Amino acid sequence: MFLDTAFLINDEIQLCLHNTVDGNPEKDWLPAYHFFICDRSGQKIGDCDLRIGHNDKTYYGGNIGYSIQEEYRGHHYAGKACLLLFELARKHHMDYLIITCNPDNHASRKTCEYAGGRLIEIAVLPEDNEMRLEAGETEKCIYRFEL
Repeated sequence: MFLDTAFLINDEIQLCLHNTVDGNPEKDWLPAYHFFICDRSGQKIGDCDLRIGHNDKTYYGGNIGYSIQEEYRGHHYAGKACLLLFELARKHHMDYLIITCNPDNHASRKTCEYAGGRLIEIAVLPEDNEMRLEAGETEKCIYRFEL
């Protein structure tokens, strides 16, 4: 199920596989790759992950998550990591991906726009959604990326 990821590199960053997680149908979790985002010398600058497939959880939680350490922000590293992850998603025969963020997270919204996302909606999270129950979040910007 999981593929070789050595090709996830460009002239600025590389995605270094940290681990993979099998899906859990009972919890409606999809299989996922977890990466360190590193510069070309191997210095860790952030993290990202890719969830393979689609369900209600990925509509509200996204197929891709990312974070960049504060001192490395402002260079589009998260967007560049997303572009690399799109290549891996294509190898899994996915034709689109969803990335979500909080409406007030302007940096993440810029990342989604940089990577070519189309804002579908600002969705109100369902009452039983884990992000609402555990973190008190109420809305998500839903971006769709055609692959």
